[in-house]
Amino acid sequence: MTSPLADRLRPQDLGEVVGQRHILGQGKVLRRLIEGGTIPNLIFYGPSGVGKTTVARIIAEKAHKKLYKLNGTTASTSDIREIVENLGSLEAMGGVILYLDEIQYLNKKQQQTLLQFIEDGSITLIASTTENPYFYIYNAILSRSTVFEFKPVEKEEILPALGRARTLLEGELGEKIEISGEALEKIATLSGGDVRRALNSFELLALSGESADGVRRVADGSVEEVTTKSVMRYDRSADEHYDILSAFQKSIRGSDPQAALHYLARLLQAGDLISACRRMLVCACEDIGLAYPQAIPIVKACADIAMQVGLPEAQIPLGDAVVLLATAPKSNSGCMGIEAAMADIAAGNTGPIPRQLQNKHFDGAEVKVKGQFYQYPHDFPNHYVEQQYLPDNLKDRVYYQYGENRTEQAAKGYWEKIKGK
Repeated sequence: MTSPLADRLRPQDLGEVVGQRHILGQGKVLRRLIEGGTIPNLIFYGPSGVGKTTVARIIAEKAHKKLYKLNGTTASTSDIREIVENLGSLEAMGGVILYLDEIQYLNKKQQQTLLQFIEDGSITLIASTTENPYFYIYNAILSRSTVFEFKPVEKEEILPALGRARTLLEGELGEKIEISGEALEKIATLSGGDVRRALNSFELLALSGESADGVRRVADGSVEEVTTKSVMRYDRSADEHYDILSAFQKSIRGSDPQAALHYLARLLQAGDLISACRRMLVCACEDIGLAYPQAIPIVKACADIAMQVGLPEAQIPLGDAVVLLATAPKSNSGCMGIEAAMADIAAGNTGPIPRQLQNKHFDGAEVKVKGQFYQYPHDFPNHYVEQQYLPDNLKDRVYYQYGENRTEQAAKGYWEKIKGK
């Protein structure tokens, strides 16, 4: 029992792998590749503890090739060169498999060192990464590999693994482990889809249980001590951070207060108060906008309160703000308008500012008609007078279109009446 339970219970064949039915189920592509014996270069992408290393080891064992293992966090260029130098040896005559864990930590030069040997087939690469491979892995390697995404394991699939762990530990300890179904469910739920974490939590609970009369009892309350809060996958520099923020804004935009509150809670549980406030301020301007302009100062006030009081009390004003945003009428007309204007500027569509808008009062000799001729709108009925404001080459450009909501339609009706349209 010197190694962690997750290692002692590591699956030896594909049938024992927990989860990943979308790629390892009967008839699925990855399973057919493995069972067919022809192993291409593979990249496994997904969070930790979901079976990437396990599946890679199973593949390597079935391939009957010389296996090398490297970890991107510690591997050096000399480690890669050493593997390359052994390619001509007798034991590597059939080719080699390089299992490269955390490949995203290799720099571009190190990845390029592998490329020639991946390309000619003398090295078969099986790499794993917790980061999006399309951002972190050299394109030439990506183009010669097949990417499979591993997903967090569902609670219902973790529970059978806990059952196997219980059987194994009972045999090792020589005692029956008494633990409630509720406690097992809580371990599976709080693992955040990480099988390794669930197994290690179970082992810790079992070893710390009270032992008497051949029974080791795990108290329900001890689960809370081991997992004091939900083990949520969250790293401000990783994909999960951006996935949660994306889901948060899309739930607000989609007018779903239940989902919006859920993703807000995940941000706050991770202590990411700043990201939550920033995203809500963006939502107020981008997605609610002119349909309910009051939302902008209200959300700003809620964010200010949240930052002033801090967590956990910050959840109260932010909860109010999120429900307001999710249930408010929506309009992105202002956002679309400025994006269209920015696109014109980026494309070089500008032009001279009309003379009547310029901030100058002296006409040079080259100006035939002297005077600025600006008309002050407040001197006219309804504080409006028709005059050209856009440059000549853009005078008919339309950036802003009134939204269909009541507020913008009221403004549209007002100005159509004033302008006589």
